[in-house]
Amino acid sequence: MNFIKKIFLSSNESKDESVHRQFIRFGKGEYGGRALLSFWKTKNIKIKSSFEFANDFVKLCSNFGGLNVSGTVLSKKDISNVMSMNRIKGNSETKRGGVYYQNNIASQELSGEQIKKLEEASYFTLLNMDGPGVKLRIKPKLPKPGKSENKVDDKFCQLELDEKYHRAVKEDFFWDLPDCKKAIVEHKFIISEIVMPKTNEKDFAKIREMAKRKGKIIRVANVDGKEIITELSFEA
Repeated sequence: MNFIKKIFLSSNESKDESVHRQFIRFGKGEYGGRALLSFWKTKNIKIKSSFEFANDFVKLCSNFGGLNVSGTVLSKKDISNVMSMNRIKGNSETKRGGVYYQNNIASQELSGEQIKKLEEASYFTLLNMDGPGVKLRIKPKLPKPGKSENKVDDKFCQLELDEKYHRAVKEDFFWDLPDCKKAIVEHKFIISEIVMPKTNEKDFAKIREMAKRKGKIIRVANVDGKEIITELSFEA
């Protein structure tokens, strides 16, 4: 289940760490043109998105069985043991002053379960995947925070699937939209309050990362030329 759907379910149980980390980079303000998604259905299904959905694309593909995988996984902790225990070939090196580990995943065949273990241990999974009826391409570097909404890369993730996977895609990413041939979805995040945690932590950077963002999400979808707008208050 992708992070936007988790928010719209309005269930505290659904708002896990994967949802929270999507908003760490935001302060108070309005952020338009975020979490972009596009969908085309012809003989195959094509989906493109901005970087926010990288992990969600990987999780979706992990349900389709074994795939050839390669690329980069970013993690907050050293995950060498996770890779070793799950027989995943790769190496780790710290980057950006130790803010996260960059784990380079060699080209290899991984089962759906191995892919899930890798995604669960990661901060962002920037992986390419290939298999029968599945082709996923994700760019190897995250965009820098603070980029103008006019420069948001709506092709950061590109996924092409066999038509038999249509139901899985529809239920995960376009659950609230009618069946269609083409859809374009974008979100506006309106952060009205930073909810500080109750903690004895002294490191301001860690406190900022722990703090929740409170406000509203506006989901705007163009479905075969018809606009559908949904608004929801949230805290994550």
